Amino acid sequence: MAERGGRGSGHGSLDKSITLPPDEIFRNLENAKRFAIDIGGSLTKLAYYSTVQHKVARVRSFDHSGKDIDNEPLYEISVQEEITARLHFIKFENTYIETCLDFIKDHLVNTETKVIKATGGGAYKFKDLIEKKLGLKVDKEDVMTCLIKGCNFVLRNIPHEVFAYQKDSDTEFRFQTNHPNIFPYLLVNIGSGVSIVKVESEDKFEWIGGSSIGGGTFWGLGALLTKTKKFDELLQLASKGQHTNVDMLVKDVYGGACQTLGLSGNLIASSFGKSTTADKEFSKEDMAKSLLHMISNDIGQLACLHAKLHNLDKIYFGGFFIRGHPVTMRTITYSINFFSKFDMLEMDRLERPLVNLPLLKDPSTYIPDTVDLTDDAMARKYWLTCFEEALDGVAKRAAASQPDSVDAQERAEKFRQKYWNKLQTLRQQPFAYGTLTVRSLLDTREHCLNEFSFPDPYSKVKQKENGIALKCFQSVIESLDSLGWEERQFALVKGLLAGNVFDWGAKAVSDVLESEPQFGFEEAKSKLQERPWLEDSYSQWLERLKEGPPHKCALIFADNSGIDIILGVFPFVRELLSRGTEVILACNSGPALNDVTYSESLIVTERIAAMDPVIHSALRDEKLLLVQTGSSSPCLDLSRLDQGLAVLVRERQTDLVVIEGMGRAIHTNYYAVLRCESLKLAVIKNSWLADRLGGKIFSVIFKYEVPCK
Repeated sequence: MAERGGRGSGHGSLDKSITLPPDEIFRNLENAKRFAIDIGGSLTKLAYYSTVQHKVARVRSFDHSGKDIDNEPLYEISVQEEITARLHFIKFENTYIETCLDFIKDHLVNTETKVIKATGGGAYKFKDLIEKKLGLKVDKEDVMTCLIKGCNFVLRNIPHEVFAYQKDSDTEFRFQTNHPNIFPYLLVNIGSGVSIVKVESEDKFEWIGGSSIGGGTFWGLGALLTKTKKFDELLQLASKGQHTNVDMLVKDVYGGACQTLGLSGNLIASSFGKSTTADKEFSKEDMAKSLLHMISNDIGQLACLHAKLHNLDKIYFGGFFIRGHPVTMRTITYSINFFSKFDMLEMDRLERPLVNLPLLKDPSTYIPDTVDLTDDAMARKYWLTCFEEALDGVAKRAAASQPDSVDAQERAEKFRQKYWNKLQTLRQQPFAYGTLTVRSLLDTREHCLNEFSFPDPYSKVKQKENGIALKCFQSVIESLDSLGWEERQFALVKGLLAGNVFDWGAKAVSDVLESEPQFGFEEAKSKLQERPWLEDSYSQWLERLKEGPPHKCALIFADNSGIDIILGVFPFVRELLSRGTEVILACNSGPALNDVTYSESLIVTERIAAMDPVIHSALRDEKLLLVQTGSSSPCLDLSRLDQGLAVLVRERQTDLVVIEGMGRAIHTNYYAVLRCESLKLAVIKNSWLADRLGGKIFSVIFKYEVPCK
């Protein structure tokens, strides 16, 4: 989707509509529970809900009573099967509906329903066929109600599903973040024909116009003009054509621009106008391009007039005619609905709701990512290369994490190939999967690992490093407690930053950790490049601690396992608790790289509490609370956090937020504006990024920010 004046899609070939539905299209059909189908004039869209099994990593504390725990693992690691819900979305041409229904019927095993929800004109036309083939009763739904509810859901819940497109701009696509205030808007749905709907609220909408000239017109007339039957092939022809060979322009009539009317000479005066005067054959490509321009310009003008008539400043275009095709979008010059270019889409269900951090100053303008790689060509080239070079190591780590699995190497290679292909697609089409950022590259890699059943490749690394760090905890605390107050505050911050060095996601660090097994906390401290990065902001933080009252509650987003959380974060937490500040420690819900997870943090905290009376009493009195973020990412999106965390933040009147790590405080949230004090800390573990920021590798970021009054 997109707003008027906006920007759009990638280039290259589009996937063709399927001719026969292979097994990989109708995935997990045998476990399908419910079905819904939308049959338009040209295309059928099928959705079904199924249950799927996938691997998840689990940790469980050992019973260490009566044992020599020095030589025992800290906790048990297991990989278990878990059942979750998944939505599958498929589209195909109506030509193949009977073949597809036969395929579905042959593979239905565990369906729970006797009814299939159906909408669109085809719900009436194909009702008898569907009921006969599937043995399910067709329950028809109003197409417009379904359309609006679906659009509202997308606008509110799916990040980067809406974008604006601007022809010939440096950045053609601008993806829109989710906004709580989506009404009112104009929805222009382009299928076989065009429907225009004014949407004022969740339940109040009105059909205000339409046109019989839409995608079906392009398909039908295109087939007559070019003898090309497939929709995608027509779009491909159009992408290669030159409409000015067929269309009559203003300059063809006036010899140039029409100054009196303010018309540019390159404007179309008459679609297909040259076909009446030129004594020649026109190419299929040129005719397809002219036809596409004619239909798209008509739709765009119609939408604009309706928006002006009803005083609406947001127009969303949707429907398969748009589907991210640059030629279509360039001729509808307002706002475009981003429609997946794939024949198949799958979406897993989240078990817990995700909400905004209540402390965001303005959730409607919050953008997690610091750099948009679709804007920055130099950064895009660097980071894509960086992820390519790291890929073999990630695949090797994934295979090594499951030594007892006979197919681990094979699955690791499939992961490597899939992620590599995605990176190559992004080189050619940076907008192919939405906004391109370091976060999206990291998250896509994690998704690919999970797809091939590698839920936690760094589990053994984390287990080992947590065990080693715990053995050092008491000596670190004793050293800190021996210092004077001001010297201790600096040592605590330095410890936080030194702990953040231990990030297996950074190649400069992973190379050191693999080649120097003895590299530890003190060695990390010696690598830090402290000044001038630290001085000004740290002085303000120190002054706040000296002069101001203790914070009521601090929310700390933890980063890495091992030395980072145990020797860096927990001493800092302990100091806050000693000042009378309550602490909410938030860790990832699921694994990503060597980041600490919520379940791991529970075990680590239990062991620390057994050694330290401050942590022990804080846990007992609920002054220290451990929560999950709702994320399984090395980065942090403050607009998609676990609802339980948001509730705690409100209840405890949180007035300090601490965000730690490159992924959470630099790649994301560097510019995030909060309604309370915040600390953003990280170590730059990438030479290219450090150079770009004007520093050296292992330079530190320490940002203390106070909200404006």
